[in-house]
Amino acid sequence: MNDQIKQIAERLRGLRDVLELTSEDIARESDISAEEYRHAETGEYDISVSMLQKIARTYNVSLDALMFGEEPKMSSYFVTRAGKGVSIERTKAYKYQSLASGFMNRTADPFIVTVEPKGDDEPIHYNQHNGQEFNLVIEGRMLINIEGKEIILNQGDSIYFNSKLPHGMKALDGKTLRFLAVIM
Repeated sequence: MNDQIKQIAERLRGLRDVLELTSEDIARESDISAEEYRHAETGEYDISVSMLQKIARTYNVSLDALMFGEEPKMSSYFVTRAGKGVSIERTKAYKYQSLASGFMNRTADPFIVTVEPKGDDEPIHYNQHNGQEFNLVIEGRMLINIEGKEIILNQGDSIYFNSKLPHGMKALDGKTLRFLAVIM
């Protein structure tokens, strides 16, 4: 796994140590499985943004602190120039670029997500997290599955949904997918 994921794992362990909690405590209080959390702390497995967001909200820390090791500093506005957002590549096929990493006390987390195509036989990875989510396809085509309902989105299409429902997506047509994801 890449260095960014190992660094996130270190920050998770550090948070747990500072709070003097067990991995089971964090998992229970953040409503994630203990096994998923233990895997995340090893730095050897993919760490979902939704899991990090649950932990951040549970312990009132910024998502940026967990993802990037930096605290936001701006409170009036924050500009992200094209292609310059702080990014994390969780795997070679999945990259998040934060569009508001420097803004404090955000009520939403906007990202540009880039997904490389996978084989048709590759299963969709599902997430669930509190709140709502908005996705707008910028480039490519997306298959999104929300609680078993498959929806195809083309460039310019968008969807707003209850992110407590199991949801997952994948790039279609063997082409890279880029979309705006706003997690609220």
